[in-house]
Amino acid sequence: MILLLALAVPAVTGSALILAGRDSSASSEDKANLVSLVASIATAALVVATVITRPVVNQAWLPTLGVRWQFAVDGISAPLLLLTAALGIAVVVHARSHPPHGGSSTTFYGCLLLVEFGALATFLSRDAVVFFLAFEVVLIPMWVLISRFGDSHDLAARSDASGRFVLYTVLGSTLMLVGILTLVQAAGTANLDELAQAHGAGLTRPTQVIIAALLLVGLGIKIPLFPLHTWLPPAHTIAPTAGSVLLAAVLLKMGTYGVVRLVIAPLPIGFGALAPAFGALGVVGILWGGLACLVENDLKRLIAYSSVAHMGFVVLGLSSGTTVGLQAALFANVAHGVVSALLFFLVGGLKERWGSADLATARAALREVSPRLGLALVVGFAASLGLPGLVGFWGEFLAMYSAWSPAPDRPQGLMRVLAVVAVTGTAMAAGYSLRVLRLIWSGDRVSPAHEDAHGGEWSVLAVLVAAVLVLGVAPGLLLNTTIKDVTAITTEVSR
Repeated sequence: MILLLALAVPAVTGSALILAGRDSSASSEDKANLVSLVASIATAALVVATVITRPVVNQAWLPTLGVRWQFAVDGISAPLLLLTAALGIAVVVHARSHPPHGGSSTTFYGCLLLVEFGALATFLSRDAVVFFLAFEVVLIPMWVLISRFGDSHDLAARSDASGRFVLYTVLGSTLMLVGILTLVQAAGTANLDELAQAHGAGLTRPTQVIIAALLLVGLGIKIPLFPLHTWLPPAHTIAPTAGSVLLAAVLLKMGTYGVVRLVIAPLPIGFGALAPAFGALGVVGILWGGLACLVENDLKRLIAYSSVAHMGFVVLGLSSGTTVGLQAALFANVAHGVVSALLFFLVGGLKERWGSADLATARAALREVSPRLGLALVVGFAASLGLPGLVGFWGEFLAMYSAWSPAPDRPQGLMRVLAVVAVTGTAMAAGYSLRVLRLIWSGDRVSPAHEDAHGGEWSVLAVLVAAVLVLGVAPGLLLNTTIKDVTAITTEVSR
């Protein structure tokens, strides 16, 4: 019941809010925020209880098709469940001081809760078909957040961003569905645990390669993997702050999580054949994202391109075929979730204060007029450039290490070249991070002044800053959680 309630609370509350009406009065907004806050806190408590107790749900749903309601928690999904639940509270708390614009607040908060529900169901699912359905639940409310509550200064850009989001993600979903159905039909089961344990037994090499290719392209759009990333910067630029946070910190993680569950574990031979190309595209994304960040003047768009670069490190770690590489990818996944959430909360607040996110416009130095926002900015970009002692360092460092010493079936020469090129990407990250800090944090300008972070906004930023520091100093908190299940996957692959 704990696990089912963790899914039911955001699903029922979110649906009820959307169906409640279109009242946009201040009192209605306060009520919607309060209801959402209670629901998100209750969901978080249930998720924590689920992670601790590890219940299992396994009930028949479509017996003739072999599809079952199967939900469970392991070390791979637990950190992502906790991250999703925590950010579910954060976006609601932040929205109280930065209310949505462009539509009914009940619809806005309802969409946030439905995104949370879909993400939690995705991370909990142990049936491939249910996994796909849960993944798709997220897309509709996210599209509403972008198209309805996005930046209203440029309606044409908002329409373009929401249209790209739909077209790209639907294409990815179509390829995912074809790959999943082919995998289920060929393996004779939709049970992800059974697929992982079989590790491709009974599937020929050509079959594995074809299925893995379909799934990697479909999930590559969701990650997003270069050159399938072009939908992401417009979506981030236009989306409201809460939408940008959930998109970067939760939705992108669903793509890499899908690679682990649907490709690496059940299709080791097929993934091994495609891993060098997969890793190469990830490294190209690191360079492409870094180069774009060096010249980009829209701060939200800059962070979006940095996400492409950071997810490239995740892809590189996955491609190495080693325990260290998979550990690195899972750590970098969570690290990027924390850092991107911090930066998008911060930049969303700055954009409201400034009226735009244009770096070419002279601003008051944050360290002079708003030290709290300045502190959050320094910590966020220091973590983004991979400064040792902060959360961004460990995943990227271990990903490059794993690429330098890949699994025996990976081409060592190519993987080492990718590792060296990825190091260049970290230098670019330092360059664009210091560029941003020079433009908006340093200096002695004190006008035009604006208020500093306080209340709910500062609470959210402070918690995320603390998470960046704690996981940076004590990475074992996360690495020890995932090691057992990661070892089980990579040990089977090596056989």
